[in-house]
Amino acid sequence: MKFDVLTLFPEMINQACSHSIIARGIESGVIEINAVNPRDFTKDKHKKVDDTPFGGGAGMVLMCQPYFDCFDSIEKDNNTEVIILSPQGQTFNQKMSCKLAEKKHIIMICGHYEGFDERIKLYTKAKEVSIGDYVLTGGELPALCMIDSISRNIDGFLGKIDSAHYDSFADGLLEYPQYTKPREYYGLSVPEVLVGGNHLEIAKWRRKQQMLVTLKKRPDLFEKFQKKCENKEDLKLLNEVIKEFQI
Repeated sequence: MKFDVLTLFPEMINQACSHSIIARGIESGVIEINAVNPRDFTKDKHKKVDDTPFGGGAGMVLMCQPYFDCFDSIEKDNNTEVIILSPQGQTFNQKMSCKLAEKKHIIMICGHYEGFDERIKLYTKAKEVSIGDYVLTGGELPALCMIDSISRNIDGFLGKIDSAHYDSFADGLLEYPQYTKPREYYGLSVPEVLVGGNHLEIAKWRRKQQMLVTLKKRPDLFEKFQKKCENKEDLKLLNEVIKEFQI
């Protein structure tokens, strides 16, 4: 997977991607991340990339020329997805993350100031995506969030693809509780089932915990899962969880 990020602050992208699992993904060749600065393409001698809005108003608007030329400098193909990070966009979620992970190339366009000249969106034919109903200073942090999330769903990025499969939201439920050594600490013990060695019982316990945690913390997600659930084992566990929760 190749990510090209159009940003006025490439150091933010490069620095964040030089650590942890993202850095290992780059080193292994599973992902490639390039930060491209539209300021390098401006024809203004002062490296200007923004101007005052037509019709008046506060703030500055990002100009067409540097963004058009920067966008045109990137090689694309039929499998390229273009995204503009915008608070007006479709809300990013796990389903979108998995879908985007099927792409081979994603271009992310980060905004700043009062936003883009509308013609940038039209020219690039970009999908507008938001990471939530709030406004940030720029698109760099949303881009990094999306890169991290999408990369986790790419085969070979994580040590075990199962790690992503059981993440929160992977199948509509939140993740089950995790424990490690010691077995008891400050009077708090690890659930007995996890140390008993019965992997079928462990799997059943974890699945049930996913449902219980989701019901407690995100009843909206639980309701959606309940409506679409058709698996016999899951349905049995769902009934158990609902009864226990009501008690």
